[in-house]
Amino acid sequence: MPLMIEGGRIPPRWALEGKRRPVGSTNTLRTEGLNIALVNNMPDAALEDTELQFFELLDDASAHIPIYLKLYSLTGVPRGDRGEQHLNSFYHSFDEIWQNRFDGVIITGTEPRQPNLKDEPYWTVLTELLDWAERNTASTVLSCLAAHAGVLHSDGIERHRLPDKQFGVVESRKACNHELLNRIPERVFFPHSRWNEVREKELTSAGYVVLTKSAEAGVDAFVKKKRESLFVHFQGHPEYGVHTLFKEYRRDIKRFLNRERETYPTMPLRYFDASATRLLEAFQKSAMADRRVEVMAFFPEQAVISSLQNGWHSTAACVYRNWLQYLLASQAKTSVFTTTASAYSNSRGSVLR
Repeated sequence: MPLMIEGGRIPPRWALEGKRRPVGSTNTLRTEGLNIALVNNMPDAALEDTELQFFELLDDASAHIPIYLKLYSLTGVPRGDRGEQHLNSFYHSFDEIWQNRFDGVIITGTEPRQPNLKDEPYWTVLTELLDWAERNTASTVLSCLAAHAGVLHSDGIERHRLPDKQFGVVESRKACNHELLNRIPERVFFPHSRWNEVREKELTSAGYVVLTKSAEAGVDAFVKKKRESLFVHFQGHPEYGVHTLFKEYRRDIKRFLNRERETYPTMPLRYFDASATRLLEAFQKSAMADRRVEVMAFFPEQAVISSLQNGWHSTAACVYRNWLQYLLASQAKTSVFTTTASAYSNSRGSVLR
């Protein structure tokens, strides 16, 4: 069953897949399958890549489950003309989300601009969204910065600055038995790209359950039930495509050459093979000796890209398949409760009459 974009507004990169089909334009949520909202807050340069990553992941995870996806983005996230045009063309008005209930919602992070998340221009509306999700979804997925914002807002857990960027494919292990971890291997490998972390002791003290963690990178994924919704937090990025870490590494190199950052970026861990690593180390040596953006003309992009492999997608799809099954089970419980309550009400009414 293909993933279907609610409202018939399909971003062009997804439409080019050919096999995808739209759902007719409507503001009425479907009664069959799962209704999911994707709140994509990534900056303009990563906006379309991020939506495509989640489209492909949900499509692969869905199997026979119909998924109707509605696209939103937080107000207050800085946008250029291209980003605004894309949102206006393919995303629904964010004000509409407050009147809806979804089986699940996925909230992405964005590139932070302030040391304190509470100083970000979108902080107030993000906290309102988190509060709404507690009451109006069966489960909420928070990605990277959104995960940090979620624990800060609900439990006052601060993030901690890392000495260097946690960047690359991190090896983690299961920390417990949980339905979201069904059928995944004992060791999991997911991409991470972050300058901050939340720590296990502070999370468990506030009632969070750690699902996976790493000796080198700390907590990977963790959960907590908040009112009606199971909040699923990822410090990493299971949704990343095969080229995403490469694009971020190349961007950070450009920032170094443009003197937008002082240090040359650390190479992503467990991502490049030996041949690509040698090429990139040779380029780094040249770039540090001749720090000009023009040096990027000699960046070995094609040689490196051809060697990249996505070793985490099948595990990520399994985790999200488990999440979809959780949503289905929650939907079934709600249906049984509603039917039972309705039958009881009708019975009471007939007796009173």
